[in-house]
Amino acid sequence: MNSTTYFFFYFLIVIILLCNIGFYSGKNLMHYSNEEDNTTVSSLQPYFRHRKLMTKGVCSKWDISISQSTYPSSGIPQYIVQIVNTCVSGCAPSNIHLSCGWFASARIVNPRTFKRVSFDDCLVNGGKPLKSSQSIRFTYANSFMYPLRFKYARFC
Repeated sequence: MNSTTYFFFYFLIVIILLCNIGFYSGKNLMHYSNEEDNTTVSSLQPYFRHRKLMTKGVCSKWDISISQSTYPSSGIPQYIVQIVNTCVSGCAPSNIHLSCGWFASARIVNPRTFKRVSFDDCLVNGGKPLKSSQSIRFTYANSFMYPLRFKYARFC
């Protein structure tokens, strides 16, 4: 290879490294896991590159992040759900409800973490506030993944 090709590759590597700085930073400050009731709660450092830092403002439904992924297992498929409050303004939304259809699990889910109250209405964290950058995580087992969407919550 000639020197121009080497320069191009070095330049490309520098660009990639500069773009990735900070994407995976942040420390896990608190982590609670209870295998008996299938619950994990963690609080993450409020450092998100993709969000503007709003120290004054109002949290909204867009600050509640809901994600699901499949969990490799034999037998009944399992799914991991993570619900995170990405609002950094200090306001902790409470009474968070999700649309969840006839949510059911072959594996016990701690009702203080996630509970179906009625058809298409599930309560998160027992209605207690979800602090800034706090995460609720649980696993459920069913033959299919339930679509979980934000329904409503009480914001400060």
